[in-house]
Amino acid sequence: MDDINTAMQIAASGLRAQSARIRITAENIANANSTAEAPGLDPYRRQVPVFTSYLDHALGAEVVKMTRVTLDPSAFTLRFDPSHPVADENGYIALPNVNPLVEMMDLREAQRSYEAGLGALDTMRSMAASTLRILE
Repeated sequence: MDDINTAMQIAASGLRAQSARIRITAENIANANSTAEAPGLDPYRRQVPVFTSYLDHALGAEVVKMTRVTLDPSAFTLRFDPSHPVADENGYIALPNVNPLVEMMDLREAQRSYEAGLGALDTMRSMAASTLRILE
C-alpha cells in the first residue's frame, strides 16, 4: 500500500502544479487586451510559471511543484489609437505581450496534463480498492 500511496502523492503534486498553471494562463487570457492604467505605465505583462521537481524525503520520491512565477520579458504590442486615454505622444498604446492563441494552447496542454493526473489517481484508487478486497 505504501507504493500506491507514494504514486498518489506524486500524481497529486502534478495536479497542484497543473492547477496553478491553469490559473496563471487564465489570468494571462483575461488580461490579453488590457491597457496601462495611466500614460507612461506598462500594461499587463504575461506571467510564466516555473516548475521544479525535487526529492520529497518523506515520500522517498520526486514530486513537482511550481516554485515561482516570472514575467515574460518580450516586447509589448503597439497599436495606433491616438484617441485612447493612455496613448503616448505619437498616438500609440502598448498592449500586453500576451498571445491568446499561445495561451489557449498552453491552457489545453495543462488541462490534458491535469486529466492525465486524475486518471493516474483513479487507477491508484482502483488498485488500492482491489488490494483491500483481496486482503479481506
